[in-house]
Amino acid sequence: MEKDLLERVKKIKLLACDVDGVLTDGLLYVGGKGEEMKAFHAHDGLGMKLAQKQGLLVTIITGKSSQSVISRAEELGLDDVHLGTRDKLGRMKEILQKENLSFEQVAFIGDDLNDLYLMEKVGLAVTVPNGAPELKAVAHYITGRSGGRGAVREVVELLLKGQGRWPY
Repeated sequence: MEKDLLERVKKIKLLACDVDGVLTDGLLYVGGKGEEMKAFHAHDGLGMKLAQKQGLLVTIITGKSSQSVISRAEELGLDDVHLGTRDKLGRMKEILQKENLSFEQVAFIGDDLNDLYLMEKVGLAVTVPNGAPELKAVAHYITGRSGGRGAVREVVELLLKGQGRWPY
């Protein structure tokens, strides 16, 4: 791991994730009655649980409201879930105040333009291979795995190994 990336990783205390395109592949499944379904990868879920077990705070910040996300967050034991968030940067400021943290202590994984302003502020900005070019331009790390295919787990491993907290 390059020195600059390792220094950033060592400071992280909070991992925040977007949903569509990060925790999912970005495809939206809508049934005939308007119900929405999403596919989540088991590796990402296990990674998020492992991050929590090893002392990292984990949150979801997404622009959409979805019962699928609520159900998945409950299954993973995530208490800090922010749905329907139009101003992700503003919401993160609230989270940081509540947790007494700084932007430098946040890793955020995003994939599209509504994530850009937050990515420009955090200590570790991460995007996925098919993330918007504007995000790739500010990202400190681009995952090898795609959104919905283990990208979050890859970041959890990066964080925990870089912080000497990988238990395996």
